Amino acid sequence: MMLMSKLVNGYRAQSSGLVDALAATEELVDTARSWALDIYNCKKPWAPSLYRTDKLEPLGEARSMFNFARLLAQKQTPNLRHPLVCIDVIEEGVVSGPRVGLLKEAEALLELRQSDTCKSLVHFFFAQRGTAKVPGISDLGLVPRKVNKVAVVGGGLMGSGIATELILSKYPVILKEVDEKSLTAGIDRIKANLQSRIKKGNMTLKELGENLSLLNGVLDYESFSDMDMVIEAVSEDIPSKQQIFADLEKYCPQHCIFASNTSTTINLKLICERTNSHDRIVGVHFFSPDHVMQLLEIVRTERTSSQVIVDLLNVGKKMKKTPIVVGNCTGFAINRMIYPYTQAALMLVEHGADIYQIDQAVTKFGMPMGPFRMMDLAGFKVAIAGGIQFIENFPSDPINQCWFQLSWRTIQEVKLLVRVSIYMTTRVRLSLTPRF
Repeated sequence: MMLMSKLVNGYRAQSSGLVDALAATEELVDTARSWALDIYNCKKPWAPSLYRTDKLEPLGEARSMFNFARLLAQKQTPNLRHPLVCIDVIEEGVVSGPRVGLLKEAEALLELRQSDTCKSLVHFFFAQRGTAKVPGISDLGLVPRKVNKVAVVGGGLMGSGIATELILSKYPVILKEVDEKSLTAGIDRIKANLQSRIKKGNMTLKELGENLSLLNGVLDYESFSDMDMVIEAVSEDIPSKQQIFADLEKYCPQHCIFASNTSTTINLKLICERTNSHDRIVGVHFFSPDHVMQLLEIVRTERTSSQVIVDLLNVGKKMKKTPIVVGNCTGFAINRMIYPYTQAALMLVEHGADIYQIDQAVTKFGMPMGPFRMMDLAGFKVAIAGGIQFIENFPSDPINQCWFQLSWRTIQEVKLLVRVSIYMTTRVRLSLTPRF
């Protein structure tokens, strides 16, 4: 919890011994007073938390736990110093006593506060929370409308991930697909996403059942008459998306928000062409895997209503996302940063660098994955389609003059290397498998 700055709810805090009692907000002061009086009247023991040792393991076991925590911290955050300092401070308090630990903590804090890492993390903290403050939107005094029911059209990888995240945020969700086979596959993906949380200890079987009860699968739009928001998450085909939004306009109420999980390869204005609901059509660019990644790009056109943006900022907050409002432009915000990053990686390969060395250097720096693994995960067709969009929209960029030929040739080589790597890995695994 301390190393990863994870929040815990009241129930987990109580079971861990961090708090003594739980109370509703309106009863908090009265409960605290009651506890204080009981301690004063010797009805409850007075145990200052600084000197509590009932949760501590024997010293030998504690040292082993600290050493394991150091290895884990070095693996998860190889370039950060403060997680290791945190472990050192806690160990000092356990070994030498609480007051010595507090003194070491104060000394370490004074030193770490002057570091560039600390300044960057403070900036990130406030910047992340400032994304909801959008000039001309959040300062209009608009109140978010209540979103009670949400539908997701398309149960593929992205659609099922979005539906999973909505369910975890306690939204009743309708998943719409074109046929029974696709619908079953989409529901199975959602179940798998939720069951993975059980394996990680983040969900109980009871909670799994409660979450699945919020999901309903359909093959038509008949049940869309009371939807507050519909998120389209089908394949990147403009006619299909246009037809979906034309159909939604017929079946959904006037207040319903029409959101498209569009990528950077399709202009949102093209999706709106066959409807009269331009003011309530908005882009919501989730990042894969949807139920894991926190970022959410809210894409607005010149005609998107401010109320719709305010509503989606509120939905994003409830989904525990970091929503950023962007314009309807090539690459939005994130892919505009990723594009030159990918360009540099491709040019390194063209000059003879190995793709695995590039990815390894990037992950060693601290990124979760390298550029080529990222392209493989997203799909090479997506990388090419995104590159074409940048070439068409920024023809004067000198690097773009040779980018397409360079990237196409490099990506073909990367695909071949990935396939050979998978083949060789599979062969090795098969050769090592015991045969009885």
